[in-house]
Amino acid sequence: MKSEIAASKAAGQDWLRAVPGPLHAWLVPIAIVALWQIAGGLGWISATLLPTPLTIAKQFVSLGLSGELWEHFQISILRALSGFVLGGLTGLALGLSTGLGKMAERTLDPSLQMLRTVPLLSLIPLFILWFGIGEFSKILMISLGAFFPMYVNTFLGIRSVDVKLYDVSRIFQYSKLQLVIRLIIPAALPNILLGIRLSLGVSWLVLVVAEMMGTSAGIGYMIQDARAYSQTDIVFVGIIIFAIVGKLSDSVVRLLESKLLRWRETYKG
Repeated sequence: MKSEIAASKAAGQDWLRAVPGPLHAWLVPIAIVALWQIAGGLGWISATLLPTPLTIAKQFVSLGLSGELWEHFQISILRALSGFVLGGLTGLALGLSTGLGKMAERTLDPSLQMLRTVPLLSLIPLFILWFGIGEFSKILMISLGAFFPMYVNTFLGIRSVDVKLYDVSRIFQYSKLQLVIRLIIPAALPNILLGIRLSLGVSWLVLVVAEMMGTSAGIGYMIQDARAYSQTDIVFVGIIIFAIVGKLSDSVVRLLESKLLRWRETYKG
């Protein structure tokens, strides 16, 4: 019995090895889509509540050819990147300040940590009252969401630098600027890059909320408008767009990690 189980397990592993490595990540999505299409084609699932992947793909192509999808996509990308850059750079700057200076930490960190615990969505009414429902309020909301992951991870990265490296820097007689550029930032880079990944993810999340609270363009608006008219296939098109762009942005940062952190030897499974 044990030999049969071992043989079946080995056969399963051999089948996986036969599939090229880059395709492994696609095995589960392809299986889900295939089952979804079969269930929808046989009428087991309501087409109104859950359109088949083929129907969604046709709607995707239709929106792309009409130019409507590209118009919404451009606006969403601009909002997300603007908010991410503003929030990310601010978080990086304050993370460096509080990480490097005790006085800055004692002055700023307690207030920032208190603000970090406030749910971002609870601030939406204030943002609307203070800044209206224009572009500025949306970008500011996205930047606030991107700020805290960047700030926390930058601060953590700097404070995680091995104290022995500081002793080495004294031997080389580094100036304060050289200490930051040649020692602290390279040693804190893994945490900083993690902060970038998390900030990008939060930026896309907050973008959806921001575009649903009051706007006339953007992928979030397209989803909200489709929901009002029960166009579930368009809702799925918007969700797929967010999933693809989110994955691509995360992959870009992971590629940066692989290039910038070659020196780090870690367990890779």
